[in-house]
Amino acid sequence: MAEATEKALNFIEQIIEDDIAAGKNDGRVLTRFPPEPNGYLHIGHAKSICLNFGAAQKYGGKTNLRFDDTNPATEETEYVESIKADVKWLGFDWAEELYASDYFDHLFEFAKKLINKNLAYVDDSTSEEMAVMKGTPTVPGINSPYRERTIEENLDLFERMKNGEFPEGTHVLRAKINMASSNMLMRDPIIYRIKFATHHRTGDKWCIYPMYDFAHGQSDSIENITHSICTLEFVPHRELYDWCIENLEIFPSKQYEFARLSLSYAITSKRKLLQLVNENYVSGWDDPRMPTISGMRRRGYTPEAIREFCERIGVAKRDNLIDVSLLEFCVREHLNKIATRVMAVLDPLKVVITNYPEGKVEELTAENNPEDHESGSRSMPFSREILIEKDDFMENPTKKYFRLAPGLMVRLKHAYIIKCDEVIKDENGEIVELRCSYIENSRSGNDTSGIAVKGTIHWVSTAHAVKAEVRLYDRLFKVEDPSREDGDFKDYVNQDSLQTITAFVEPSLVNASLSEHYQFLRKGYFCLDRDTTPEKLVFNRTVGLKDTWAKEAVK
Repeated sequence: MAEATEKALNFIEQIIEDDIAAGKNDGRVLTRFPPEPNGYLHIGHAKSICLNFGAAQKYGGKTNLRFDDTNPATEETEYVESIKADVKWLGFDWAEELYASDYFDHLFEFAKKLINKNLAYVDDSTSEEMAVMKGTPTVPGINSPYRERTIEENLDLFERMKNGEFPEGTHVLRAKINMASSNMLMRDPIIYRIKFATHHRTGDKWCIYPMYDFAHGQSDSIENITHSICTLEFVPHRELYDWCIENLEIFPSKQYEFARLSLSYAITSKRKLLQLVNENYVSGWDDPRMPTISGMRRRGYTPEAIREFCERIGVAKRDNLIDVSLLEFCVREHLNKIATRVMAVLDPLKVVITNYPEGKVEELTAENNPEDHESGSRSMPFSREILIEKDDFMENPTKKYFRLAPGLMVRLKHAYIIKCDEVIKDENGEIVELRCSYIENSRSGNDTSGIAVKGTIHWVSTAHAVKAEVRLYDRLFKVEDPSREDGDFKDYVNQDSLQTITAFVEPSLVNASLSEHYQFLRKGYFCLDRDTTPEKLVFNRTVGLKDTWAKEAVK
């Protein structure tokens, strides 16, 4: 029976199991997660992290964290540190922290080896000339006039490139493969270019840098990576990956591709995310509306929820758009287990309980989390004047309205049953106060009133309530797939994706912590934001209580 219910292997796991069974690499499994440090990680990277680290863990292997830092113009130490923090926060640790820049000397020698084998040459053509000579998918390319330079001439020119003798854009090193290849990437690809930029680790030691396609496979090989797992856009690159390894006669790492994670109502292009940051559409890379891991962390998502989301969507061979509602479902499901239940009023209406003694304060007991009885309880003050949500009162109630209305009764959560006796309005006819009476022997947990009410609402004691700024976040984009829409993707930014309000929260939240999660009863899940100061509490709404994904899944 256990075998029948065992979870099926994804295709990457099947490849690894087959390799182990065949004794390949002596049964060793070593993967790597190789981000370029040119931005913050996003939810798509989370899937890759879970796959690379998770597969290695499952088969007793290890994973390297390697920064593919071959483009000094866009890379920063800030991004390196944020990436390391994100990987650790997701619950993973790496065997070695490595950098492609660690291998610059090695890669330079690899390039010279190709030259010596007459498999690489220095090209003086302009980028426009090379583009024309490359041909089209249906028309073969034309050999560069510099393709037949001698080995000695190429070695000399490449050394002079390294020594900084030529301006940017005047010389490149190209692999000599096949200008008629059906794979455009195999038509003598550039493997080194000149770039006068200070590198975040090597400073100004180098002015030539390897292209990604040249550095990537060789870095895998240097580290003896057994399974190089990347996304589907690298399928055309695999032929070049294998060509370099074969002709350099180095450790034969193998590349395998899986479908990248595309999330609805979001953008996962680092270039476009950087635009949102630089053009102030968001407050930064960790803005809670961003699909970055740091943004999700700040919003209150948990690593457990993100790992569960990645597990649920699985590992596929075809790209597809994943509904963000599934991610929200996973977040909601985990927060339901761990979040402390508290009371907060987001749109207050004053209620005076006229028959409750003035000056009296009762300390009521409230359970922190009914899903976790070991989470304990807390004390909540109750007094004559309280605040409730405006939408928990209706002057002219509909037939099945079970909250507060003139002459109707409702239970206050953890407290008493009250009845609305009088509605007070201002000169404009706006309701500003309710006057109610309470049933003295109806206290929760000790109710002897015999009165049954259908509605229960939350509240806070006016005298004890704490003001807080509450940020209500919605989806950053108005359309499901902004990357596929016509025009500028920024035209589809949801201008109402952030609403900031002043709320009133129960006094226990004065001691709220950044590491804790809270359910504002009947309102959603929230977390404390880092903008909080001793003078002002700031909370972010993580996700609402409504389980939209589960309802859709049932249909």
